[in-house]
Amino acid sequence: MADRLEEYRRKRDAARTPEPVPAERPRRSRAGDRARFVIQQHHARSLHWDLRLERDGVLVSWAVPRGLPRDQGRNHLAVHTEDHPMEYLDFSGEIPAGEYGGGRMLIHDRGTYRCEKWQDREVVVELRGKRTTGRYVLFATGGRDGRDWMVRRTDPPPPGWSAMPDLVAPMRPTPAGRLPTDQAAWGYELRWDGTRAVAYVSGGRLRLLSDAGEEVTGKYPWLRPMAEALAPTEVVLDGVLVRIDSAGKVRPARGGRSTVDAQYLLVDLLWLEGVSSLELPYPQRRELLDSLALAGPHWQTPPWFPGAGAETMRAAREQGLPGVVAKRLDSAYEPGRRSRAWRSVDAS
Repeated sequence: MADRLEEYRRKRDAARTPEPVPAERPRRSRAGDRARFVIQQHHARSLHWDLRLERDGVLVSWAVPRGLPRDQGRNHLAVHTEDHPMEYLDFSGEIPAGEYGGGRMLIHDRGTYRCEKWQDREVVVELRGKRTTGRYVLFATGGRDGRDWMVRRTDPPPPGWSAMPDLVAPMRPTPAGRLPTDQAAWGYELRWDGTRAVAYVSGGRLRLLSDAGEEVTGKYPWLRPMAEALAPTEVVLDGVLVRIDSAGKVRPARGGRSTVDAQYLLVDLLWLEGVSSLELPYPQRRELLDSLALAGPHWQTPPWFPGAGAETMRAAREQGLPGVVAKRLDSAYEPGRRSRAWRSVDAS
């Protein structure tokens, strides 16, 4: 019998990598419905996920750049890689730079699977993990010596699941001459002089759309690491792109590679992990947003202040900001509308 780990060993130096590199050949096994799988999140040259299925004493492996699809409407690329040893079921750690697959490896999920079909060009399995459940088909598409495959979910997602929206037009405030009189019924945010943009994050990748729905991802490459930091979370975020000049003034962010003064200020959450939050009241959306703890070199979640209109306005004036945005605590998110449930009040 051919040594199914020969390619795996050839690509690795056991003295230089913490990965398991067993010397012996794998032994065939018949695990049946107790066959195991692992999904690893691999921060290599580009973020991807590795799906590994126990089969005949090894882990048959695919690299999935965007992770497994969570609904039936998407096919994701899955690159068939070399078989891995069974010890890889428990592996996590840092593969040294310069070594094959160099980067951080984390265990995203593991469990057992039921095999419905296993052929050279098509595999159908039902995964039963802690974070991943569902029926998936992997199928070869040709090219690169049979390495190019696709993976598709074939059973319905969990009840209540909704696909990530393609476009959510930002909600806009109505200009107002003064703060609301019933201040306790409102929440307040500092108003930023910047460029509105909605971020769609899936599989560690970012799609950024302007307030007019224009694709602008390529103009702000410094924001892409935010998507990797969020992985594997899928989310739609509303925010403002700004830059801070040498005098400390906040201005609209410029496109391009300069990142010294660039920031994406996150102010709302519109969809999270298959559930729309548009109908939720403002404090609940902010609670979901705050729970993500989004803070990085070029992105952050500024605070909001329930019932503290006068204090927020004072802070805006002290910081030289244009004003505040008052948002009714019971307000839903109204895509594309200029609503009186949000009010923009100048600091002057």
